[in-house]
Amino acid sequence: MALERKILDERVDAHAPRVIEVARKIHENPELRFAEHRASRWISDAASLPGVEIERGVAGLDTAFRARIGSGRPKIAILAEYDALPDIGHACGHNLIAGGALGAFLALSSVREKIGGTIELIGTPAEEGGGGKIRLIEAGVFRDVDAAMMFHPFDRDLVAHITLAFTHFEMVFLGRPSHAALAPWDGASALTACMETFRLIDGQRVHMRDGVRVHGFITEGGKASNIVPERASCEFSVRATTDEELERVGAIVERCARAAAVAADVKVAIRAERGYRPMKNNMTMARRFGAHLSELGRSPKERDADVGAGSTDMGDVSQVVPARVRRVRGELAGLRYDARRGEGDGAHGARFDRGACAARGRSLGVPRNVAPPRPRPGPDRARYRRTRMVRACHTARAHRG
Repeated sequence: MALERKILDERVDAHAPRVIEVARKIHENPELRFAEHRASRWISDAASLPGVEIERGVAGLDTAFRARIGSGRPKIAILAEYDALPDIGHACGHNLIAGGALGAFLALSSVREKIGGTIELIGTPAEEGGGGKIRLIEAGVFRDVDAAMMFHPFDRDLVAHITLAFTHFEMVFLGRPSHAALAPWDGASALTACMETFRLIDGQRVHMRDGVRVHGFITEGGKASNIVPERASCEFSVRATTDEELERVGAIVERCARAAAVAADVKVAIRAERGYRPMKNNMTMARRFGAHLSELGRSPKERDADVGAGSTDMGDVSQVVPARVRRVRGELAGLRYDARRGEGDGAHGARFDRGACAARGRSLGVPRNVAPPRPRPGPDRARYRRTRMVRACHTARAHRG
């Protein structure tokens, strides 16, 4: 039986208040990876309509869940994320991702008699560094899934933007302490080797392919200025567009650390932890979604060379089932945020978090172009911007209590 778009849109409108309430509660109560107990419960409770099967604690993860309607094939998975970042809360908009996934599932569950196959809402914890989806893959959660999808809030519509594979490195340098003034010649500085590692890596960037990212920070550099540091440590994230380039650049980073240790006459211990795989976007799914956006009067791109790329465990999902992540501009479905307005307003920033709490309107789950146009600043642009920032601050404070 054919599903009329108008009917589905009406179901989105009907469930909007519930979806917005859940998204806002998640924003106001940020929980870190694998500790998203309230968020997981709020989403799964909201999805618990008559006829919906709910399974909590999926794959042995307390904060993972699965809701299901229908039976048979095809089996389509809509993925929700809901973990926050340390200190800056939902600066990646995972509360909106959760709301979007919930909204899509609720709308489809309302018309389940018109849909063949199975629709699953899968709650995936710990995207921010925990690899929750990888744990679900290993447990077989995606074994019978025919296609998986999710969206990510952004400042433009991109239906098939890339994500990067990454590996995380931790390095600990051990030297010999001595008095830095009385007998510095007796010491071997672990901090010198640690800092030299950064310099050696910088010198190798000319040999790295486009799209590679290597970024790190020093986690320990000594105890006092008059002691030659006995111990120093640092961490690096290495990212690349392919698994092969990631392996090559990872080897460069390790060589730099070992060379710095030899030069400084210290020892180094290196621990490498594989992160996420690159995104393999299913272009049939991506272009179908882009066509729907175009019908709504939007102008989505497949990719945008002016926009950087991060990493996500959705990349791992895309390696085992057809999948895609679409990045959706904030006006979609009336949910707004202040991403990339001016300098430094992108994801993982404080203004992104404030914008994520200002979400309002319809669910992000089903594309609706219902947001009213933004007022354009008049001649006094500075006053307009100050007013907008003051309102954003007041909104953030109200939500923070």
